[in-house]
Amino acid sequence: MLMDKNSGNNTDQAKIDEQELLQRYINGDKEAFQELVRIYKDPLYAFLRRFLNQQQLVEETFQETFLQLYRSRHSFEKGKPLRPWLFTIAANKARDALRKQQRHETVSIGTMSDSVDLSIDDVVNSLTAYEVTPYQEAEKTERAEKVREIIEEMPENLKEILILAYFEQFSYKQMADILSIPIGTVKSRLHTAIVYFTKKWKSSTSDENL
Repeated sequence: MLMDKNSGNNTDQAKIDEQELLQRYINGDKEAFQELVRIYKDPLYAFLRRFLNQQQLVEETFQETFLQLYRSRHSFEKGKPLRPWLFTIAANKARDALRKQQRHETVSIGTMSDSVDLSIDDVVNSLTAYEVTPYQEAEKTERAEKVREIIEEMPENLKEILILAYFEQFSYKQMADILSIPIGTVKSRLHTAIVYFTKKWKSSTSDENL
Protein backbone atom coordinates (compact mmCIF):
# COMPACT_ATOMS: atom_id res chain seq x y z
CA MET A 1 0.00 0.00 0.00
CA LEU A 2 1.38 3.37 -1.01
CA MET A 3 1.41 5.98 1.70
CA ASP A 4 0.84 9.67 1.17
CA LYS A 5 4.16 11.38 1.72
CA ASN A 6 2.33 14.45 2.93
CA SER A 7 0.26 12.59 5.56
CA GLY A 8 2.87 13.10 8.27
CA ASN A 9 3.20 16.76 7.37
CA ASN A 10 -0.58 17.18 7.45
CA THR A 11 -0.73 15.65 10.92
CA ASP A 12 2.03 17.93 12.15
CA GLN A 13 0.30 20.96 10.63
CA ALA A 14 -3.01 20.03 12.28
CA LYS A 15 -1.19 19.72 15.59
CA ILE A 16 0.36 23.17 15.13
CA ASP A 17 -3.00 24.66 14.16
CA GLU A 18 -4.58 23.19 17.30
CA GLN A 19 -1.82 24.63 19.44
CA GLU A 20 -2.33 28.05 17.88
CA LEU A 21 -6.09 27.86 18.34
CA LEU A 22 -5.72 26.82 21.97
CA GLN A 23 -3.30 29.65 22.67
CA ARG A 24 -5.66 32.15 21.07
CA TYR A 25 -8.54 30.65 23.07
CA ILE A 26 -6.54 31.02 26.28
CA ASN A 27 -5.88 34.64 25.37
CA GLY A 28 -9.62 35.28 25.06
CA ASP A 29 -10.09 34.99 21.30
CA LYS A 30 -13.78 34.06 20.84
CA GLU A 31 -13.26 33.04 17.22
CA ALA A 32 -10.60 30.54 18.27
CA PHE A 33 -13.02 29.08 20.81
CA GLN A 34 -15.71 28.71 18.14
CA GLU A 35 -13.22 26.99 15.85
CA LEU A 36 -12.21 24.51 18.56
CA VAL A 37 -15.86 23.73 19.19
CA ARG A 38 -16.40 23.22 15.46
CA ILE A 39 -13.46 20.81 15.23
CA TYR A 40 -14.37 18.73 18.26
CA LYS A 41 -18.15 19.02 18.45
CA ASP A 42 -18.96 15.91 16.40
CA PRO A 43 -16.40 13.50 17.92
CA LEU A 44 -17.08 14.71 21.47
CA TYR A 45 -20.84 14.53 21.03
CA ALA A 46 -20.53 11.02 19.58
CA PHE A 47 -18.38 9.93 22.52
CA LEU A 48 -20.70 11.45 25.12
CA ARG A 49 -23.84 10.06 23.47
CA ARG A 50 -22.44 6.55 23.59
CA PHE A 51 -21.31 7.00 27.16
CA LEU A 52 -24.30 8.85 28.64
CA ASN A 53 -27.20 8.07 26.28
CA GLN A 54 -29.21 11.02 27.58
CA GLN A 55 -29.33 14.23 25.55
CA GLN A 56 -29.54 16.63 28.47
CA LEU A 57 -26.52 15.04 30.14
CA VAL A 58 -24.67 15.12 26.82
CA GLU A 59 -25.33 18.84 26.38
CA GLU A 60 -24.35 19.70 29.95
CA THR A 61 -21.23 17.54 29.89
CA PHE A 62 -20.13 18.97 26.55
CA GLN A 63 -20.37 22.50 27.94
CA GLU A 64 -18.61 21.52 31.16
CA THR A 65 -15.81 19.94 29.15
CA PHE A 66 -14.99 23.19 27.37
CA LEU A 67 -15.39 25.15 30.58
CA GLN A 68 -12.87 22.83 32.24
CA LEU A 69 -10.61 23.19 29.22
CA TYR A 70 -10.49 26.92 29.88
CA ARG A 71 -10.01 26.52 33.63
CA SER A 72 -7.15 24.07 33.11
CA ARG A 73 -5.57 25.98 30.24
CA HIS A 74 -2.36 26.75 32.11
CA SER A 75 -1.78 23.08 32.98
CA PHE A 76 -1.81 21.96 29.35
CA GLU A 77 1.61 20.79 28.23
CA LYS A 78 2.53 22.62 25.05
CA GLY A 79 3.55 20.44 22.14
CA LYS A 80 1.22 17.60 23.05
CA PRO A 81 -1.89 16.82 20.97
CA LEU A 82 -5.04 18.45 22.25
CA ARG A 83 -7.46 15.60 21.43
CA PRO A 84 -6.42 13.10 24.17
CA TRP A 85 -6.41 15.87 26.79
CA LEU A 86 -9.87 17.03 25.73
CA PHE A 87 -11.20 13.47 25.88
CA THR A 88 -9.64 13.04 29.32
CA ILE A 89 -11.71 15.98 30.52
CA ALA A 90 -14.83 14.68 28.74
CA ALA A 91 -14.44 11.19 30.23
CA ASN A 92 -14.05 12.59 33.74
CA LYS A 93 -17.06 14.87 33.32
CA ALA A 94 -19.14 12.01 31.92
CA ARG A 95 -18.31 9.81 34.91
CA ASP A 96 -19.24 12.66 37.26
CA ALA A 97 -22.55 13.12 35.43
CA LEU A 98 -23.37 9.43 35.74
CA ARG A 99 -22.67 9.43 39.45
CA LYS A 100 -24.74 12.55 40.03
CA GLN A 101 -27.69 11.02 38.22
CA GLN A 102 -27.21 7.78 40.13
CA ARG A 103 -27.38 5.96 36.86
CA HIS A 104 -24.28 3.92 37.45
CA GLU A 105 -24.91 0.50 38.92
CA THR A 106 -21.98 -1.35 40.39
CA VAL A 107 -21.72 -4.65 38.63
CA SER A 108 -19.34 -7.27 39.92
CA ILE A 109 -18.08 -9.13 36.88
CA GLY A 110 -15.68 -11.36 38.78
CA THR A 111 -13.44 -13.70 36.83
CA MET A 112 -14.89 -14.41 33.44
CA SER A 113 -14.34 -17.49 31.38
CA ASP A 114 -12.77 -16.91 27.98
CA SER A 115 -14.49 -19.95 26.51
CA VAL A 116 -17.00 -18.21 24.25
CA ASP A 117 -18.18 -19.36 20.83
CA LEU A 118 -17.76 -15.91 19.35
CA SER A 119 -14.05 -15.16 19.07
CA ILE A 120 -12.48 -11.90 20.21
CA ASP A 121 -11.49 -11.23 16.60
CA ASP A 122 -15.16 -11.49 15.62
CA VAL A 123 -16.08 -8.91 18.25
CA VAL A 124 -13.31 -6.54 17.18
CA ASN A 125 -14.41 -6.88 13.56
CA SER A 126 -18.01 -6.19 14.57
CA LEU A 127 -17.09 -3.11 16.54
CA THR A 128 -14.70 -1.70 13.96
CA ALA A 129 -16.66 -2.51 10.82
CA TYR A 130 -18.09 0.99 10.66
CA GLU A 131 -16.76 4.36 9.60
CA VAL A 132 -15.56 7.07 11.98
CA THR A 133 -19.13 7.83 13.04
CA PRO A 134 -20.70 4.34 13.10
CA TYR A 135 -24.04 5.42 14.49
CA GLN A 136 -24.76 7.71 11.53
CA GLU A 137 -24.97 4.72 9.17
CA ALA A 138 -25.07 1.52 11.19
CA GLU A 139 -27.64 2.62 13.74
CA LYS A 140 -30.31 1.78 11.18
CA THR A 141 -29.42 -1.89 11.28
CA GLU A 142 -30.53 -4.45 13.81
CA ARG A 143 -26.95 -5.56 14.38
CA ALA A 144 -25.83 -2.04 15.31
CA GLU A 145 -28.79 -1.69 17.65
CA LYS A 146 -27.72 -4.84 19.50
CA VAL A 147 -24.16 -3.55 19.79
CA ARG A 148 -25.42 -0.28 21.24
CA GLU A 149 -27.75 -1.97 23.72
CA ILE A 150 -24.99 -4.24 25.02
CA ILE A 151 -22.55 -1.35 25.41
CA GLU A 152 -25.14 0.75 27.25
CA GLU A 153 -25.64 -2.04 29.79
CA MET A 154 -21.93 -2.60 30.44
CA PRO A 155 -20.29 -1.53 33.71
CA GLU A 156 -18.94 2.00 33.48
CA ASN A 157 -15.24 1.09 33.49
CA LEU A 158 -15.69 -1.50 30.74
CA LYS A 159 -17.96 0.69 28.64
CA GLU A 160 -15.54 3.61 28.57
CA ILE A 161 -12.52 1.51 27.59
CA LEU A 162 -14.44 -0.17 24.77
CA ILE A 163 -15.66 3.18 23.44
CA LEU A 164 -12.21 4.76 23.59
CA ALA A 165 -10.56 1.77 21.92
CA TYR A 166 -12.93 0.81 19.15
CA PHE A 167 -14.97 3.92 18.40
CA GLU A 168 -12.48 6.70 19.16
CA GLN A 169 -9.48 4.50 18.26
CA PHE A 170 -7.11 5.81 20.90
CA SER A 171 -3.83 4.00 21.47
CA TYR A 172 -3.06 2.08 24.68
CA LYS A 173 -0.86 4.97 25.82
CA GLN A 174 -3.54 7.57 25.12
CA MET A 175 -6.19 5.52 26.91
CA ALA A 176 -3.87 5.12 29.88
CA ASP A 177 -3.45 8.90 30.02
CA ILE A 178 -7.17 9.58 29.60
CA LEU A 179 -8.22 7.12 32.30
CA SER A 180 -5.20 7.70 34.57
CA ILE A 181 -4.38 3.99 34.75
CA PRO A 182 -1.29 1.94 33.78
CA ILE A 183 -1.03 0.56 30.25
CA GLY A 184 -1.14 -2.97 31.68
CA THR A 185 -4.48 -2.18 33.29
CA VAL A 186 -5.74 -0.77 29.99
CA LYS A 187 -4.93 -4.03 28.22
CA SER A 188 -6.43 -6.29 30.87
CA ARG A 189 -9.55 -4.14 31.24
CA LEU A 190 -10.04 -4.01 27.48
CA HIS A 191 -9.73 -7.78 27.29
CA THR A 192 -12.31 -8.12 30.07
CA ALA A 193 -14.60 -5.71 28.23
CA ILE A 194 -14.34 -7.75 25.04
CA VAL A 195 -15.06 -11.00 26.89
CA TYR A 196 -18.03 -9.35 28.60
CA PHE A 197 -19.31 -8.13 25.24
CA THR A 198 -18.92 -11.53 23.57
CA LYS A 199 -20.92 -13.24 26.31
CA LYS A 200 -23.73 -10.71 26.07
CA TRP A 201 -23.68 -10.93 22.29
CA LYS A 202 -23.81 -14.72 22.39
CA SER A 203 -26.69 -14.60 24.85
CA SER A 204 -28.71 -12.13 22.75
CA THR A 205 -28.28 -14.11 19.55
CA SER A 206 -29.07 -17.39 21.33
CA ASP A 207 -32.33 -15.95 22.68
CA GLU A 208 -33.41 -15.02 19.16
CA ASN A 209 -32.88 -18.56 17.94
CA LEU A 210 -35.10 -20.11 20.62
